[in-house]
Parts: sequence; C-alpha cells; structure tokens
Amino acid sequence: MATPEDLTNLIKPIAETLGYELVRIRITGTAHKTLQVMAEKPDGTMLVDDCATLSRAISDMLDIEDPIAEDYDLEVSSPGIDRPLTRPKDFARYVGHKAKIELVSADAQGRRRYQVVIAAADDTTVSLAISNDETLTVPFSAIGDAKLVMTDRLIQEAQAARAAKH
Repeated sequence: MATPEDLTNLIKPIAETLGYELVRIRITGTAHKTLQVMAEKPDGTMLVDDCATLSRAISDMLDIEDPIAEDYDLEVSSPGIDRPLTRPKDFARYVGHKAKIELVSADAQGRRRYQVVIAAADDTTVSLAISNDETLTVPFSAIGDAKLVMTDRLIQEAQAARAAKH
C-alpha cells in the first residue's frame, strides 16, 4: 500500500495545478480505509465546490494509478476553523492563537503535549508561550501533531475574514 508520502507525491501536483495547497493527507481505518485529503486555496478558503473539483481530479488519478490495494473511501475537505497546523506558514499565520501541540519526543522537562499560545514562528522553529514569562522554542521538525484550539477570538476572526470576502 502507498505511504502518505507516496500519495502526497501523486496528489500534490494535481492540487497545485487546480490552484489548491495540500494541508494534510492521512489514511485512516483498519477494516475499511479512508484517504483523507485536506486542502485550501492560497487565501485560506475552500468551498464545497472546490472540494468537489479536487475530489474528482484526485479520483480520476487514483483510478489510473491504483496506489491503494484495499477498498477505501476518498474524503476531500477544508481544514476548518480548528485546523491542523502542518506547515511552518500555518504556525506563522496563527501567531497569538491557542493550539494543542504534540512533540515527536519529550522535551527537556519530559513533556510531549502542550496547549499553549503560538508566540512566534518562522520557516524552521516555533515558539510556544508556556506561561507569561516562559517561551519554549522548538524546531518545526520536532512537532508531531498540532491543531488550533477553538476560541472565541478564532471564531470572530474567521467570521470577519469570511465577511470581508463577500
């Protein structure tokens, strides 16, 4: 069966040709697999019609390439408000917002999981506001999983951005 990296190499060029950026690709399920493709436009939007367009293009490629031997479902979606943070630019975009962060391995204090505010981010590191006077800076590669936490501020900003586009 194809790895997520193999699938990314097949799907990314299709998404980019159609004007989308991949956010995450995952294969879930044991008895029945689901190929989850999360994408968005460069401006952060992803409408239902966009999901349908990308889904059809990916499905056509998967029918030809057949990288997954088992039966599976294809699921194409937007990242949503409480989105996963998978790229350095995601962390930079959401500086000041709260996130759940899981490190690949425990840090010097023996912790792997944090629910913190993103203090700063660049192409190689992410700084986490552990407390008012403590910041932990980790390499981007040390982050195993990260997701925004739904807060009133996040919802308000998403609503304001949506209103500004209409």
